[in-house]
Amino acid sequence: MVYSELDGRAFRIGRNFVPNQTQDPGQFVARHAEARVRTALTDTRIVAIVGPRQSGKTTLARRIARSDGRPFITLDDEQFRRFAEDDPAGFIRRQRVAVIDEIQRAPGLILALKQSVDEDPRPGRYLITGSVDLFRSSISPDSLAGRVETIELLPFSRAEIVGSRVPEFLDRAFAADFPNLALTGPTPDLIEQAISGGYPEALSRTVPARRRDWLLAYARALTERDVSEIATVGKHDEMSRLIDHVAASAGQLLNLSRLGSQLGVDGKTVDRWLALLEHMFLIRRIRAWHRNELKRLVKTPKLQFLDSGLLAALRRVGTADIEKDRRKLGPLLECLAHAELLKAASLSLEATAMSHYRDKDQVEVDLVLERSPGQVVGIEVKANASVRPRDFQGLARLQSAAGERFACGIVLHDGDRIQRTAPRLFAMPVDMLWTTPGAG
Repeated sequence: MVYSELDGRAFRIGRNFVPNQTQDPGQFVARHAEARVRTALTDTRIVAIVGPRQSGKTTLARRIARSDGRPFITLDDEQFRRFAEDDPAGFIRRQRVAVIDEIQRAPGLILALKQSVDEDPRPGRYLITGSVDLFRSSISPDSLAGRVETIELLPFSRAEIVGSRVPEFLDRAFAADFPNLALTGPTPDLIEQAISGGYPEALSRTVPARRRDWLLAYARALTERDVSEIATVGKHDEMSRLIDHVAASAGQLLNLSRLGSQLGVDGKTVDRWLALLEHMFLIRRIRAWHRNELKRLVKTPKLQFLDSGLLAALRRVGTADIEKDRRKLGPLLECLAHAELLKAASLSLEATAMSHYRDKDQVEVDLVLERSPGQVVGIEVKANASVRPRDFQGLARLQSAAGERFACGIVLHDGDRIQRTAPRLFAMPVDMLWTTPGAG
């Protein structure tokens, strides 16, 4: 049995996280990224763990600090933060090796870190964490170039929650390495998994209404308070309204003008605000897949959340709503697949780009994955228990457009088997994203 360390408490992981005060709070859900962080510390001067607030960065960083005997400093502590802001160089000089948590709260430390590791370039001197995309927001992306490795830590993946190994789905997809036919059984508790998401603190709440309330409060705190740490935003109520509108259009093409008219601001302002939500790891703009010689492809990005539980809360969708109207599950499943693929890609040695496909006939593929030298995998997500020929229409169109670069196309659905329906085209249960066929 494994546990998650949350504010000094331990929570049993089963179908739900259940508070358990009697267990050792030092035990926690094993994070797949830990091995990558530890490897980076052996050959890189500064290692940065970045991801949304409450995704587990502090727990992982504290664990590494404890095991390595490193000082742990959090800039959520007002005294440490004031010292770091008033005298960044002095602050760093006193800690030749350290873990510094939430470093975006004192961005002046970045240059002090740069100076320190230039003077003493030993690997593994600093492990830092940040709840914003540190090197694509208010901090210069070049200030630590060549000195830092950035590792993204999103909320728990499904594989981490059930305690299984790093998923093999990506490598198998690019190799089209799936059986022609294999009975796997349906994805257990698919609706619950889609509406729960992966935030540790939300999962600790066993009552769905309590989990939803936490997620809504979390989104409100980020848009009304935390956003001010990385940008000047005069209209925090509009930011809160924006995230609600983005949730309503998750998985759809981005329309800046429409969002602007809903909020009473111009498209450029919406674009800037969306960038802030991206920097805080709440949403992502998924670029459109295209080839220069193909003129009939739509080049507009689409919006997607990084956690399906947060999306479900913002859309006010629960189990009862989905049981009444199955169509409400579709957007949540697409979000879940997007998040699981992002987490898997962050662990892979092979760089994996993500986009979407849509042509002028409005034929589309939810997600397109690419690896060098130009291999393409298409992913379509359906909430149905069975697949129909038309579910493969977009994948067939992508296969034609990509030609020999097309590795395979997959329809993920609420079914019970892996089935090859045509050359390089498969249908399979959603949980194949985090489960290896035949593995326990």
